[in-house]
Amino acid sequence: MDLSYSPEEQAFEAEVRDFLAAHLPRDIAERVLARRELTRDDMLRWHAILNDKGWLAGPWPRDFGGQAWGPVEAHIFEEECCRAGAPRIVPFGVRMLGPVLMEFGTAEQQAEYLPRILDGRDWWCQGYSEPGAGSDLASLKTRADRDGDDYIVNGQKTWTTLGQYANRIFCLVRTKAEGKPQEGISFLLIDLDTPGIEMRPIRLIEGGYEVNEVFFTDVRVPIANRVGAENEGWTIAKYLLGHERTNIAGVGFSLQALEQVKSLARTVRRNGKPLIENTLFAARIASVEAELEAMKITNLRMLARAAKGGRLGAEPSMLKIKGTQIRQTINDLARRALGPAAAPFPSEELEGNLRVAPAGHANDAASYFNNRKISIYGGSNEIQRNILAKGLMQR
Repeated sequence: MDLSYSPEEQAFEAEVRDFLAAHLPRDIAERVLARRELTRDDMLRWHAILNDKGWLAGPWPRDFGGQAWGPVEAHIFEEECCRAGAPRIVPFGVRMLGPVLMEFGTAEQQAEYLPRILDGRDWWCQGYSEPGAGSDLASLKTRADRDGDDYIVNGQKTWTTLGQYANRIFCLVRTKAEGKPQEGISFLLIDLDTPGIEMRPIRLIEGGYEVNEVFFTDVRVPIANRVGAENEGWTIAKYLLGHERTNIAGVGFSLQALEQVKSLARTVRRNGKPLIENTLFAARIASVEAELEAMKITNLRMLARAAKGGRLGAEPSMLKIKGTQIRQTINDLARRALGPAAAPFPSEELEGNLRVAPAGHANDAASYFNNRKISIYGGSNEIQRNILAKGLMQR
């Protein structure tokens, strides 16, 4: 299998690099590369720039406002954005709900919501996990009971990323208690301004605030806001999670983070020499770099198969496991390189309010602590290993 880019793909790669050099705001790139928190305005500015170019939802069909990129073009775009320090596209509307609506939504739902995702009028967040239903998502308890033309929703969701910025949430809710748990789940679209919804922040261990818990008390949701048939939301949930797990692999993010670690190791000195000349540390870098290159090749093989219409089996689970492990290893290398400077930090430094801060001090501490979660969300790595094992048993 030839894994090199075609001339057309190389031309697209060059086009993406030129666009990023010309249009990525410098202040946003600096915040990304320094691993500081982005503001809502930062993310919306980049969202608008990409939408004006037509690249916000590149893989979407042209009829829905995309560019009909294949998997390889999407991979090139993601990798170049990471290399340049572009913010990650907020995934909940563009990369999660959008494909769900195109696959399962009605024509009316597509016409209502897809344009609003693209132009930024709607910021979506995800209502999947609950206090007692994370990896075992089928055990969720948030209920939606019919009342005329509405559902009445009661329950709680947790770990709702960037919910403080959102005006809408897509939720898995229980609409039937009998039978298998997976057979009683439905998928609802909910306006967060509806009476009875309360969003509470969850402060993370590194001091940041990006996740929330959401409480629903007698929240009235029109039945027209259900995507797909009643009690068939589990199929939609699995479809959406497949998209999320592939993105979590984060090849581009790992490549960019590894380059930062190498740069750091050339700067930091131990016993009078650059850390990169330390045999043990250099061997650790070489080891993770080899694993990252192997994962990149595996990812390209998967993309090549998908581009030809091939069916993907357990590969997204495999990439999710390895990708999150590699990102955590790179974070650990940065922490080791910084030594005492990687100690916890005051929250005002995370927000960029200190005039002077040790290089990498807050940023790498934040990344190290925050990325402990990536092997859990989107289906924990233990669950992904179960998926892989079942796939092997069925061969």
